[in-house]
Amino acid sequence: MSKIRPSKGAPYARILGVGGYRPVRVVPNDVILERIDSSDEWIRSRSGIETRHWANDEETVAAMSIEASGKAIADAGISAEQIGGVIVSTVSHFSQTPAVATEIADKLGTDKAAAFDISAGCAGFGYGLTLAKGMVVEGSAEYVLVIGVERLSDLTDLEDRATAFLFGDGAGAVVVGPSQEPHIGPTVWGSEGDKAGTIKQTVPWNEFRIGDVDKLPLDSEGNVKFPAITQEGQAVFRWAVFEMAKVAKEALDASGLSPDDLDVFIPHQANERIIDSMVKTLKLPEHVTVARDVRTTGNTSAASIPLAMERLLATGEAKSGDTALVIGFGAGLVYAATVVTLP
Repeated sequence: MSKIRPSKGAPYARILGVGGYRPVRVVPNDVILERIDSSDEWIRSRSGIETRHWANDEETVAAMSIEASGKAIADAGISAEQIGGVIVSTVSHFSQTPAVATEIADKLGTDKAAAFDISAGCAGFGYGLTLAKGMVVEGSAEYVLVIGVERLSDLTDLEDRATAFLFGDGAGAVVVGPSQEPHIGPTVWGSEGDKAGTIKQTVPWNEFRIGDVDKLPLDSEGNVKFPAITQEGQAVFRWAVFEMAKVAKEALDASGLSPDDLDVFIPHQANERIIDSMVKTLKLPEHVTVARDVRTTGNTSAASIPLAMERLLATGEAKSGDTALVIGFGAGLVYAATVVTLP
């Protein structure tokens, strides 16, 4: 017989508050077109993107996270001292160590909260949400802050016609806390590492450090390009459209729900054509509100779902208590889907 005392947490968990931060600078497609041979009509028809936000020097990964988190904590009606865990999903914090989560936890005023970063690309928010739910139910923290944050403008090749228009910056955060009823469903998640090359960094950091111009990509002026995100657009599109609709359906089934039970659908804001295809494949009823934050925010990777959630609630397109299907998918390739009750 084990001598270890069992942990005691809450029966269930739920999202209690949400907050977002978008950088001040709004970048229209015209700015992107200064560096690539394309058109505003082409960008809109292929992605749905009209504008995106790019961070300035002061809008760091930590600074944007702190702004979004402060709003989420206030929305949850708790204090920072009650936060027992801080989980940050990002691929654009350039210090390998320490984790940016520790800086955020300190500056928010938490009481020595557990803090760590995760790298799960555009599925990172779903991964973080699942970990937070486990922490609350297991009892290692009463309230957990989950942040998705990116400065993808730092990792965008503005001369790459296939990706230059896609990415934006921002931070979204939620507070997960105890509940007497289930308000976060089972997570359907996974990875397909055999497809890892379809979304990747152009040059690993160690090769960039060496700076061998014979092996590294150069810009139009002959300078070595900073590492950027690249992707095989058609392969990613097909995978997202056909495979992720199946994952979304699995998440509904795992929660014991059908499309008719949904009020809101919040997919990763990668591309509006992907969103439209998923809506059609899932046969979502007309009453279901679909997040389309991609139009004015672009693809913000791990930040896209909480940012879209925050905007839907702020505009009144969704309301507290609505049932929402959320799904993230991206580099890895990784994915995570679940059903939640909106805060």
